[in-house]
Amino acid sequence: MTNLYQFEADLLEGETKSLADYQGKVLLIVNTASKCGFTPQFAGLEKIYEKYKEQGFEVLGFPCNQFGGQDPGSNQEIGSFCQRNYGVSFPMFAKVDVKGPEAHAIFRYLTREAKGILGSENIKWNFTKFLVSRDGKVLNRYAPTTKPESLEEDIEKALDNA
Repeated sequence: MTNLYQFEADLLEGETKSLADYQGKVLLIVNTASKCGFTPQFAGLEKIYEKYKEQGFEVLGFPCNQFGGQDPGSNQEIGSFCQRNYGVSFPMFAKVDVKGPEAHAIFRYLTREAKGILGSENIKWNFTKFLVSRDGKVLNRYAPTTKPESLEEDIEKALDNA
């Protein structure tokens, strides 16, 4: 049986990171973009990360350029943008595909476990969010329009279910 902790991905800096390193933590996994109408959500993501990280919460950002070419920069440029404009301190991974034949295995897993509207496995746009429990179960999928701050109740519930 496949689980989230079997996957790994490259961080923006190039180092390969196993998701097993996050076992026991509540995760919010987000496909991000630097030039999207939802890009200001980086501020909300950082805010909830700062608020809950001491309780075992992590935000994992995965830049993607598949939606309107809204993240065309290099991994280094993306990292600089996120830090400079939004003070992002949560882990940011190297740019990946989140849909289609080249979709990263992490997103193939997430979309299979938490389908979208009408049972679709496709991610429709940047800033789709997946909340994952401490034991690696995908709890929920949130639309790009869902503001990170509105997830606090779900995050607290997941943190309390240790």
